[in-house]
Amino acid sequence: MSSGVESRARVARRVAELSAARVPFVRATVVRAQLPTSAEPGDTAVVLGDGTIDGFVGGQCAETSVIVAAADVLASGEALLLRVLPGDDPDTFPDTPGARTVVNPCLSGGAVEIFLEPQLPAPLVAIVGASPIAEALASFAKALSYEVERATAVAVMPGTTAVLVATHGHDEEAWVRAALDAGVGFVGLIASPTRGAAVIESLGLTDAERTRVHAPVGLWIGARTADEIALSILAEIVQAIRLDGLQPSAPTAEPQAVAFGRAAAPAHELVTAIDPICGMTVVVADTTPTATVDGDQFWFCCTGCRDRHVAAAH
Repeated sequence: MSSGVESRARVARRVAELSAARVPFVRATVVRAQLPTSAEPGDTAVVLGDGTIDGFVGGQCAETSVIVAAADVLASGEALLLRVLPGDDPDTFPDTPGARTVVNPCLSGGAVEIFLEPQLPAPLVAIVGASPIAEALASFAKALSYEVERATAVAVMPGTTAVLVATHGHDEEAWVRAALDAGVGFVGLIASPTRGAAVIESLGLTDAERTRVHAPVGLWIGARTADEIALSILAEIVQAIRLDGLQPSAPTAEPQAVAFGRAAAPAHELVTAIDPICGMTVVVADTTPTATVDGDQFWFCCTGCRDRHVAAAH
């Protein structure tokens, strides 16, 4: 098996692994490559939010541009065509709708276009209880292509977007507390305003926790039947996701990145810097060339830029 085919097969396994663990990532695929770039159409990689990249989409300059653009793709949830071109004047290659052009002076020539597609897990909604409203919620949530967990024991899965408690007085406090402790951003209590207020009062929630608890849950649409109430509740969840930026709780520990010739990436969040020689945006990682000049630390796209900067300072 050729190295390219083997790399793509390994990336495919990594995609399956991340998807099973409900870890958001970006799938990067080379769709056009112009010599002398080292990438070929079909080369692919997965990029995590912390800048870890597994696979191959070109040399260091192209890879760094992909990592930076992938962070924006994860944040927006929208796919992007990244055009990585050689040259000195970015204005020569203006951005076009749906595409981003990056000019990397360190490229030895050629050009590459890479399609970045976000792979975001479907919202996971945990529904507690066996009431008619709970049944309607499960049915409607699946119709929205959400993942549904019919929770029983008082425990919340990592990566849960919303917990809906429809137990009609049974273990409500325990479920609300468990959801908050698990970091869930939307906790809905199906209860009357009076009982909902009593449950919240009994828990002694902080102001920050109180903003995450919706009691009674659901947008006011005059709902009366179980189906109508379920519709109002899911409408509020859609609103929280689409308009308020509701995110799932922290996923399980991410599977260890497969080494594809790149050492450890930043531990938690993507940190970037500007190469003072070529002006390129670089990702700050353990392997990023760096130098301290006159007490200031700089990061570079390659050792050549680093050496030029150090030489100019002496």
